[in-house]
Amino acid sequence: MMSDEVAINVHHIHKSFDTSGNKARSVKQLIVNIGKRRKANRQVVLKDIHFEVNKGDFFGVVGRNGSGKSTLLKLIAGVYAPDSGAIQAYGNLTPFIELGVGFNPELSGKDNVYLNAALLGYTRKQTSKIYDEIVRFAELEEHMDKKLKNYSSGMQVRLAFSIAIKVKSDVLIFDEVLAVGDEAFQRKCLDIFEQHKANKQTVILVTHDMDTVKKFCNRAVLIDSGEIKEIGDPRKVANAYSKLNQEIINDALELDNIKQTENKHISARILNTELKPVSNFEVGESLTLELGWKDLPQNKIESIGVSVFKLSGEHITGANTRDSLDDDEWKSKGSINLEISLNITPGKYYLIVEFFEKPGVIVESILSGLQFGVNKAVVPWSGLINLPHNWHEKK
Repeated sequence: MMSDEVAINVHHIHKSFDTSGNKARSVKQLIVNIGKRRKANRQVVLKDIHFEVNKGDFFGVVGRNGSGKSTLLKLIAGVYAPDSGAIQAYGNLTPFIELGVGFNPELSGKDNVYLNAALLGYTRKQTSKIYDEIVRFAELEEHMDKKLKNYSSGMQVRLAFSIAIKVKSDVLIFDEVLAVGDEAFQRKCLDIFEQHKANKQTVILVTHDMDTVKKFCNRAVLIDSGEIKEIGDPRKVANAYSKLNQEIINDALELDNIKQTENKHISARILNTELKPVSNFEVGESLTLELGWKDLPQNKIESIGVSVFKLSGEHITGANTRDSLDDDEWKSKGSINLEISLNITPGKYYLIVEFFEKPGVIVESILSGLQFGVNKAVVPWSGLINLPHNWHEKK
């Protein structure tokens, strides 16, 4: 027996799409295809998805691009029908799923407000009562008589979002609303989320922003390759999503890092604490950079510098032998190791190695190929690096 507290029941749904390559797109093509065997080719998007959204839930749906989460929302909103299984909605729904759905570009902004509200079950009289609120929130007072095709995408987003939140519904559905619009609009969205959470409004939200999931959602689900991988506590779901993304990053980093990176005179390898070639590390683990050189006269090596960069470009740190080693004995050995504690945030990184003849004059370098990944779902600090610190009780 279904609980009176359930707002949405997604009951073991499956969904696939026909991707056959010989569909007829014209009468001529239809005639040509007569007698041909049509190659069956279906792409499975969702497999046995089952969960409930209770009344008052702020329910997050997360997953990588192509995981099936947007298809799931369109099934819930009634845009698609499942192949099998069922979806039951106890109350009316307002979907903010895809920009432009329900809009007519040849109509004015004003006419589109009335059109969208009618699609959501509002009479013209009911819409007139909230029309000024919609326009004011969208900040489009001077543009409502213009045709929608003359609106920027940001203006359309503001109008669609304003309609969605002002037309009262039992369940609101938002798909990547924070991925569009400017910073001020996103701030408005977050303020609305605060209000909805406080008012126990039922919300289903698709987002890639795990901070939003942790802050607003009381329950969430992670979908990957069309299947549920984690459901329940939003922090666990967000952490599972972050770990999944890191695994994808790690796979991408398994390139040439296991091999030795070298040029004519110098070589470098990334090693773990057991001095084995690897390309992935945990937060806090030590990385050893093994450097070697040949055919470089000792008097050509004044120092060696190593810099750590995030793949997005931020310079994390740098080290130079001239700041750490007091004598020149190491120069004659042809190799040296640098150990680095990776108290840095998870992500992709790379190293640059430079051999200096004198300060500012580089004789050899390795500028690419030394990539590595840092992995951990949750770290006990925020920011790029963990600076050494101590708390002292005031005496």
